[in-house]
Amino acid sequence: MPNDNQARPSAGSVREVGRYPIDLTGPSSHTLVIQPGVGSLSIGPLQLGKKVDLHVAADANIDWNVFDAYATPAGSPWPRFLHYTGSDLGFFDWAQKRPIEEMTWTPTLSVDTVVDASQSNFHGFHIELDQSGKPLSLKLPMRHFRLSVSGDLSRFSATGDMPSLLTLAPRTGRRKNDTPFLLPDLGELHQVTSLALQNTPLGQPISLEGLNRFPNLNSLSLWGNFCDLDLLAHHTQLTNLELRFMPDLGGLPTLNAWPLLDRFIAYNVEENAGKRLKQQMKTRAVARPWIEHASVSQLRKPEWWKIEFGRPFSSWPKRQAKLANEAYNVAQVTLSEARSFAEAEAAITTFTVRFNNLKGIETTEREDLGEAVWQLSQSAHRIGQPIAEEIAQRWFDAARDY
Repeated sequence: MPNDNQARPSAGSVREVGRYPIDLTGPSSHTLVIQPGVGSLSIGPLQLGKKVDLHVAADANIDWNVFDAYATPAGSPWPRFLHYTGSDLGFFDWAQKRPIEEMTWTPTLSVDTVVDASQSNFHGFHIELDQSGKPLSLKLPMRHFRLSVSGDLSRFSATGDMPSLLTLAPRTGRRKNDTPFLLPDLGELHQVTSLALQNTPLGQPISLEGLNRFPNLNSLSLWGNFCDLDLLAHHTQLTNLELRFMPDLGGLPTLNAWPLLDRFIAYNVEENAGKRLKQQMKTRAVARPWIEHASVSQLRKPEWWKIEFGRPFSSWPKRQAKLANEAYNVAQVTLSEARSFAEAEAAITTFTVRFNNLKGIETTEREDLGEAVWQLSQSAHRIGQPIAEEIAQRWFDAARDY
């Protein structure tokens, strides 16, 4: 990359793998490493460590134009997939002249922020809102694009043209017995015609009561744990319905509740309801053949959900998840023999300290381990009285260094 006294390479002229100095936040402030077959780039603050490729302070100003010079071997703009954590809004202007295939943004906003993205060109735009930060209001692009919003949905609002697909993944609780989560008021986004809702399979259920605010839906995809499925009967205009990784289909209407349905998928769903859906699908095919894809597959027994999703380590890297599950197994066996609170505390303390020297234990992993301690405290033991959640949490806090 040239210095300040040299012209930058022309757009798309750099297509080879290698290491390139770039003026991202100042003259030669960063070194961009392009590796074979890698089309993504992540930018974020130093505390994200190896999770990002280029470290930039969250409030730093970024010259996004430095990436204009880079292209894939086929000639399309590089990076194709961009992940950014921070508060710089310059990428919205940059995207007006340089399309971004997939943009994932975790905003770190210290003030209420309104952004006009009406002229930006995103094929897919993903916004991840954590529990801290100020509200974000977005004027949506005036072109065909997909929008995904995850985390604290109450911090987000939008106006303008509707996305071709809206995906919502709210931050929900970890326990399926928690009071159902209600979708917040999303304003103009209620006018979308295609909606996907995502949740964990065994966490706090999302109530479908909020769907009554979406009068134009013709396509709905559900992933994870939901309740109030009977309310889907009100959406008779659906032409596409997808149900994935749903351990509880209680209350789901029969397929004839949606007379316009042309496409139906049920994948990794509870066994008993899945068998009924298979029969309903065949019956419907006799009355009116399916125009598009229709299938019911991977029917699961109750124990499968516990094995796959019952412990909070499913999203951990394989090596760390293996260590965590081994420690959990030992603690569970030890607790099953515990006859006093002292013995239970010893079991949970031993489990907790196993992770004191394990690299990669950040906020999310600490929360996972706290949830594991709660699960262990609720498992079988011989004490004769329950272990209160606050007591187990106190043992966990006293023993951990993370």
